Amino acid sequence: MQEALHITTKVLPGNKVEISVPNSAIGDTVDIFVILPEKPTSKRRSIIELIEQIRSKQTFRSAEDIDKQLQEEREAWDS
Repeated sequence: MQEALHITTKVLPGNKVEISVPNSAIGDTVDIFVILPEKPTSKRRSIIELIEQIRSKQTFRSAEDIDKQLQEEREAWDS
């Protein structure tokens, strides 16, 4: 069975990586795979897109509904 080794390390100055391979001899050939972490991509959106997104999440109420809620709040303060 082929042996595998998983090592997590940090990139050193000069964009270099240093690893130690146990159970190997000088001159052995090894295959090395470097998997870079995924970096989140930020998609810049226009202000119009942001406003449309915010509006799509809001529920619109009539002026009468808002006035009624304000009146109820005022009455609650008085009691």
